[in-house]
Amino acid sequence: MSKNINKELLPELRFPEFENLESWNNEPLEDIYEFKVTNSLSRDKLNYDAGTVKNIHYGDIHTKFSTLFDIEKEFVPYINTTEPLGKIKKDCYCIEGDMVFADASEDLDDVGKSIEVVNLNNEKLVAGLHTLLARQKEAKLVIGFGGYLFKSNRLREQIKKEAQGAKVLGISAGRMSKIEVAYPSNKKEQQKIADCLSSLDDLITAHTQKYQALQTYKKGLMQNLFPAEGEIVPALRFPEFEDAGDWEIRLFSESIRLYRGSSPRPIKEYLTKKENGVNWIKIGDTSSTTNFTIRSVSEKITPKGAEKSRKVKKGELILANSMSYGATYLLELDGCIYDGWFVLREYEDAFNREFLLQLLNSTYMQEQYKKLAAGGIVQNISSEIVYSTLLPKPSIKEQQRIASFLSSVDDLIMAQTHKLEELKAHKKGLMQQLFPAMDEVVE
Repeated sequence: MSKNINKELLPELRFPEFENLESWNNEPLEDIYEFKVTNSLSRDKLNYDAGTVKNIHYGDIHTKFSTLFDIEKEFVPYINTTEPLGKIKKDCYCIEGDMVFADASEDLDDVGKSIEVVNLNNEKLVAGLHTLLARQKEAKLVIGFGGYLFKSNRLREQIKKEAQGAKVLGISAGRMSKIEVAYPSNKKEQQKIADCLSSLDDLITAHTQKYQALQTYKKGLMQNLFPAEGEIVPALRFPEFEDAGDWEIRLFSESIRLYRGSSPRPIKEYLTKKENGVNWIKIGDTSSTTNFTIRSVSEKITPKGAEKSRKVKKGELILANSMSYGATYLLELDGCIYDGWFVLREYEDAFNREFLLQLLNSTYMQEQYKKLAAGGIVQNISSEIVYSTLLPKPSIKEQQRIASFLSSVDDLIMAQTHKLEELKAHKKGLMQQLFPAMDEVVE
């Protein structure tokens, strides 16, 4: 028989007033929560205009709902008035303090993703397709604490281990019931943790809104600093250029040469992650870029592979011709590009590089690409299409003035991006410290 050893379960970081309290409880989820019946209404049974009952769709948990779900702050669809509601039992309507889990995901990191209902504003709400609705059997956890508790690494790792499936991962109420939930019995400590993380979330939200406002501001500037379709001057012009005359409209082919990327064959023979490899620049490397600048890559190719690829240099502009077609990026590194890219060259006599980067990503150019793009699900643009687009061209001095101004806005956006990253990293660190880790059990 094994010896029964008393163990303490404690987080790495504890607020001073709770440091001398007992260790955290650790109970099976089924001792704290019971699961209620949810519906299986698809998106076509929902609308955003009218109804008496709102519905949580699992896709919204994945993409937009906050950890602490406040119905007054979220955009939630109604169940269509043509759908019968009589079968919904009274205790299956959400109440404040309920946890709602998305029970399906293609991504392991998102399976079992959850929200806690903290404010219903006397509205009727139900949990819908591919969700699990969990309600406390008795009030062991204060409202607002559960939302963060189920985002902690300790619980997330357990949920992921219980997930099943191949292409689509899922988790059932039965398997969810098996996970162990660690929490402080003192509700004041729970509230302190919830308040701390909620305040940080509010700060992240405020900075996200500032970031979005800057993005909107720049979008408006882009629409006004470049001519609209069919126009030869922009709506907004700097005073020193108001009398400079019309912009010149010329074909892309008259000012810029395109050189298509190429891939080593067979590609698997040359791909490597060795540090001495050559940067392999893919469309996927643009997913985390800001201000249309590529600063890092996820893969490299060997020098042998690079010999059979299109080499590009730091400072060059590359234009996507397939996925994300038409988007142009500035390179902050040397490397090689595959045939999903064009590199732009021989334009220096006609265009300022920074101005050209902004121009090619403007609505003026993107609308031309959309009209001319070929293909089905994955559209693409050929060199002939790009060459046939029209480029509005002011003097080099006016180009420099526009580029400098937009660059200053880009700097503000970059600074705001860094601030958001810092806040999110700080929250992640706090979450790791405010909740016990999987191995945080001390004899």
